[in-house]
Amino acid sequence: MGVTSYTQEFTTPVAPAKMFKALIVDSHNLIPKLVPQSIKSIEFIEGDGGAGSIKQTNFSEGSHFKQLKHKIDALDTQNLMCKYTLIEGDVLGAKLESVVYEVKFEASSDGGCVCKMTSKYHSKGAIELKEDDIKAGKDKAMGLFKVVEAHLLSNPDVYA
Repeated sequence: MGVTSYTQEFTTPVAPAKMFKALIVDSHNLIPKLVPQSIKSIEFIEGDGGAGSIKQTNFSEGSHFKQLKHKIDALDTQNLMCKYTLIEGDVLGAKLESVVYEVKFEASSDGGCVCKMTSKYHSKGAIELKEDDIKAGKDKAMGLFKVVEAHLLSNPDVYA
């Protein structure tokens, strides 16, 4: 099994605690409301949302994928950090065994935040991944980040 790591940083004018609550802590409620055309539902099938919990995302009809499952490895609400692993789902395809994500939200000098994300792609066997292999997934994640950001900016009292 090979491991390919990528690190990304996103900046937003939204405060770090708000982004963390929206994208991590309450994503199972918020995301299906914001993108119902893509995501039908997100539910905990094990646990209550803390470390060890397993969250299943069910995609909407007509999607290329049916569902995926994430296991929450660590959730630190004080330091606004989450580590979780994509453990199951057709989104992994024939090349991936799992994907481990580590996300941290840090305050920026302008009152917003910097979101730092490290993704470790664990491939099956000796398969080597290239950036093009995972670009679509990264683009979708960035799109979702922007949708949540826009929602929080247009609804300043949400997650206050």
